[in-house]
This record gives sequence, C-alpha cells and structure tokens, in this order.
Amino acid sequence: MTRIIFTYGLISGLIIIAGIIGSIILPGASHSEFVGYLIMLVALSAILIGVKQYRDRQGGGVIKFGKAFLIGLGIAAVASVVYVVVWEIYLAVTDYSFMTQYIEAALAAKRAAGVTGEAYQKAVAETEHMRAIYANPVLRLGMTFIEIFPVGLLVALVSAGLLRFSGFLPAKTRPTPA
Repeated sequence: MTRIIFTYGLISGLIIIAGIIGSIILPGASHSEFVGYLIMLVALSAILIGVKQYRDRQGGGVIKFGKAFLIGLGIAAVASVVYVVVWEIYLAVTDYSFMTQYIEAALAAKRAAGVTGEAYQKAVAETEHMRAIYANPVLRLGMTFIEIFPVGLLVALVSAGLLRFSGFLPAKTRPTPA
C-alpha cells in the first residue's frame, strides 16, 4: 500500500508541477486559475489509478470505502508535498520573482479595466498585503499546500466512492491456457 501511495503520489505531483510551471514559462500559455486547477485535476486522476491498482492486485477486485479513501488521501498528500517542494525550488531558482510578476500583472489588469483613484490604491494595498503574507515561508508553504490538497481530497472521495463497487472498472481477467 505504501509503495502505491508514494509511486502514484510522486507521479501526480510531478505531472502537476510540470503542467503549472509549463503554463507559467511557455509564451502564450494560459495563466488562468481554471487551467491550473484543470492540470491538478488531470494529474490527481492518478489517485483513481492507484486505488484501482490496490483494489485489483491486493484486494482481489474488492475494496472498502474507508481503505480506498485512505489510499487516495495518502496519494493526495504525497502529490501535495511534491507540489510544495518543487514550487519552492522554482521560486528559489527564479529569485522569488513570481509574486512581483503576479502583482504587476494584477495591477496592470486593474488599470486596463479603468480602475483609478481610491479603488486602485485599495488594490495596491491589497496586493502589498498579499506580498507580505507570501514572503513568510510558513504561510507560503501552507498556502501552496492548500491550493492543491482540497482537489486531491475531492478526487480521493470520488475515487473511493466509485471503486468500492467491484463492477466499476473491473479487473481484467486473463484467459486460462487450454
């Protein structure tokens, strides 16, 4: 079980971080939250695959909801930790420029939308507050973990609910030799 959790957690985490970083550094790639969460959802489908593998190989095609959920939760936790660690490495390699670029883009969008005066100053104050929070490593690590873990929790719940039925994606049976 531990091997499945770490294997699929690492696979999921690496897919997520590759997709997110790719969407940041590729010219013309979308930087929307929708794209980020879509990448996470696709990568966290490794939870379904990992739980199914456990059900089919160790459970003989049967698994209870609680066991399936715990395996899925483990995979989500490993993927989330991988995401946090690699994101911190990315930040360090880029000299922690992400938040500055993010704030500049957010304020440029406000200006482009015609926000001026007091409303713009309020946006500046909010982004500076966000910069201060993000500068604190403990808060940044927690924020990064919370970006992904709830998605993994949801996928773990859905996977456990579906895979407790042995008829859902049943194990392939091998034909017996004649």
